[in-house]
Amino acid sequence: MIEVNGLYAGYGGADVIRDISFKAERGESLCILGPNGCGKSTLLKAIARIIGCRGRVTLDGRDVSAFARKDLARKIALLGQSSRICFPYTVRETVSLGRYAHSTGFLKNLSAGDEAAIDGAIRQLDLWDIQGRMINELSGGQLQRVFVAEILAQDPELILLDEPTNHLDLKNQVELLGYLRSWVKEKDRVLIGVFHDLNLVHHFGDTVLLLSGGKTAAWGGAGEILRGEILKGVYGIDIRGFMLESLKKWEPSREPPRREPLYQEGVLV
Repeated sequence: MIEVNGLYAGYGGADVIRDISFKAERGESLCILGPNGCGKSTLLKAIARIIGCRGRVTLDGRDVSAFARKDLARKIALLGQSSRICFPYTVRETVSLGRYAHSTGFLKNLSAGDEAAIDGAIRQLDLWDIQGRMINELSGGQLQRVFVAEILAQDPELILLDEPTNHLDLKNQVELLGYLRSWVKEKDRVLIGVFHDLNLVHHFGDTVLLLSGGKTAAWGGAGEILRGEILKGVYGIDIRGFMLESLKKWEPSREPPRREPLYQEGVLV
């Protein structure tokens, strides 16, 4: 559904990513991994045409550069690391912004289909009872769910995530990714996300694109990439070994309890 070929992009005339190529099919969740500064966010911005790039990005065989901006907004949605609250809209008004690319006015003249899409997204993200609240009154987890609902109301073919779970607790991380993964599978869409937590990637990812120094270090099935020695070479640490060692600390100890020596009046008992 999406294919990237020989992509170069960067800032101020200097390339941050170089010769990146991969593809993702409908119903697939592809996770982008790599150390800080390797070009993960730059890659998402290039795909979404937020920054200029060289190379080719196609959606269903059509080059994204051929789309008008509003038409592209119907196809691609980007959820960034920390979405800012620029205006004190209600939850429903914020979710309604997802229909802008499909409508003829700004929060006006919404069709019955638009309203149905907004209702569906609000219900799916369990926001119905707070849809009238102002978003600047919400917790971080609630706010992220609102922004995810906005994306689902937009109904894009491709969702791009740029570390959207960084400031969320584990419960909200798992729930947010669960909503998105289910939606991608049910709607036969594509999700491409940047992540640092490899446990979440193991749980939710189908395929992995591993970047190192702005180039592709590996691309393939999540299980294959996350178990390979290439992770150690890219991150400079045995991540799999560290994870397994950490897991042991969650297991109940099989060793008998240690008995401290007892003394009575200075004599070992």
